[in-house]
Amino acid sequence: MLNPFGALGDLQKLQQQAQKMQAALQLEQVVVEKNGVKVIIRGDQIIESIEVDGIVENRIAEAVNEAVKKTQELAARKLIEISSQQQQQG
Repeated sequence: MLNPFGALGDLQKLQQQAQKMQAALQLEQVVVEKNGVKVIIRGDQIIESIEVDGIVENRIAEAVNEAVKKTQELAARKLIEISSQQQQQG
């Protein structure tokens, strides 16, 4: 007989691992300089700063961060949608 709570334990373990990874990624940075543009982005895909020809352009960073957040929300909704469809089929 299947233990329905076993999957719950696995889910909690995955959530804990994801939280640890997220925390670790927040500490990492990538710096890219190309064609007069410098981007500093954290490992968790949050843009720290954008410079264009030596001028800091925080408006661009804020807009890109908002766009990334919206795509992450979209991905989460799609994942929930697909998961619920699979459960209905199963």
